[in-house]
Amino acid sequence: MGGRIAAATLAVLGLAVLLVPLLIPVDQQLVDLRAAGLPPSLAHPLGTDEVGRDVLLRCVYGLRVSFLVGLVAALVSMVIGGLVGVLAGSFGGLPDRLLMRVVDGFSSLPHLLFGIFIVAMFAPSATAVVVSVGVTHWTTAARIVRSEVLSLRGRPFIEAAVSGGASRARVMRRHLFPHLLPHLLLATVLMVPHAIWHETALSFLGLGLPPHLASLGNMINDGQRSLLAGDWWSSLAPGLFILAPTLAVSVLSQRWRDRLNPRMRSELAL
Repeated sequence: MGGRIAAATLAVLGLAVLLVPLLIPVDQQLVDLRAAGLPPSLAHPLGTDEVGRDVLLRCVYGLRVSFLVGLVAALVSMVIGGLVGVLAGSFGGLPDRLLMRVVDGFSSLPHLLFGIFIVAMFAPSATAVVVSVGVTHWTTAARIVRSEVLSLRGRPFIEAAVSGGASRARVMRRHLFPHLLPHLLLATVLMVPHAIWHETALSFLGLGLPPHLASLGNMINDGQRSLLAGDWWSSLAPGLFILAPTLAVSVLSQRWRDRLNPRMRSELAL
């Protein structure tokens, strides 16, 4: 998938997520058993589900919900990881070693299993999913930020600011943060598809968003029953709506990452 195709894919999906709910409001609780299990057609391009709801519209609504949850979860993880990385890289010494051991400990935990443990303490909700992803996925951002802070500490403009009497907080705010912001933005963009997959997995297991809410994970879960009846589109459509933005973001972020800093490729892979 080329860069232009990836950008066009994200643009089309973004417009659909923004405009379709406004132009075609749908009651998620409304069912029409007379139209249940219809195959793809002109009236229903992706068919209908087991209770007669249009699969295409449900996918758009589901992508909207999954994207919002994934974005908030990614921001939470970036805030936690950014703070840990800045503190570890700025102070160095014993604080750095202690914080990085904490990072190693969280990295060694299976994310999905730990996420299931977290959401099991709450009722199925968007808040539970956000907390689950935020708590389990901040370690990559911490490593990226720490590495960048360590490389910046030896730069002449940082040494000049410290020699001029600038406090540690001022150095972080005025000199470190502007250089860290592009890296944090890139890490956040890369985290959003991963957070969507995480939300999908939890919802598929019945531990994510409430069952009545149109999310991609819930749709795939519901589509399992339809597969036995030969209604393959009920599961295939939400799967494609997960795959398409993930591939598009991967392609675009790869280009942005190479332009921003080729060294980040190895850092993000940690």
